[in-house]
Amino acid sequence: MAYQAHMYHMVDPSPWPLVGALGALMMTSGLAVWFHFHSMAVMTAGLVVVLLTMLQWWRDIVREGTYMGYHTPPVQKGLRYGMVLFITSEVFFFLGFFWAFYHASLAPTPELGGVWPPTGVSALDPFEVPLLNTAVLLASGVTVTWAHHSLMDGNRTEGISSLALTLLLGFYFTFLQALEYYEAPFTIADGVYGSTFFVATGFHGLHVIIGSLFLAVCLFRQVFHHFTSGHHFGFEAAAWYWHFVDVVWLFLYVSIYWWGA
Repeated sequence: MAYQAHMYHMVDPSPWPLVGALGALMMTSGLAVWFHFHSMAVMTAGLVVVLLTMLQWWRDIVREGTYMGYHTPPVQKGLRYGMVLFITSEVFFFLGFFWAFYHASLAPTPELGGVWPPTGVSALDPFEVPLLNTAVLLASGVTVTWAHHSLMDGNRTEGISSLALTLLLGFYFTFLQALEYYEAPFTIADGVYGSTFFVATGFHGLHVIIGSLFLAVCLFRQVFHHFTSGHHFGFEAAAWYWHFVDVVWLFLYVSIYWWGA
């Protein structure tokens, strides 16, 4: 930064966007090959490329923000705007799933028996595993807020402990949802009910996994003293994303599990 006369980060050319895109192409194409020809070689190779790209791309960004001083106040402001716009795009992404669900459920067609859930479909009890998952995710929202306040106060021990607890709750949520999918009395092939249920809750589950990975990187950085009380936007972005995941789950629980059952 000593050699430039401005506060902005002129990003150096990087191979990771191209390599990551090729890895994603291999992974998705390999998924189709696996479905049709029962070979996982291409998909596995693509997954390895994507994981290695993630590791090295995140390493570069951590270096730029922590050691090289590129994440100046104007750069952080741009990152905040970018994260807000990203979460906004995610809101509209899930809005499409809710639209499909309510379009099908508010006026069930004769093919569905004129009722919701459709004739022949046994809905899950909203007061069993779904309610437990709601409590788990709400608790994780509390612990991630605790971690944020601990970081702001300079309390590293509490910050690390609360962030680790958030991760455990996130993994527990994913475990419970996997069990729920395994024991569900219907599948994604059971008409519009199965498709809207599994696509909406499945994409939310994917977002929980991504958020857990996001928080795991923040925990690693917190352990290695990468964050200070005034310079920790990486953690703030992860916390924003986690709260967004919490709010989406509340809408999913009320709409699909409780009202939809």
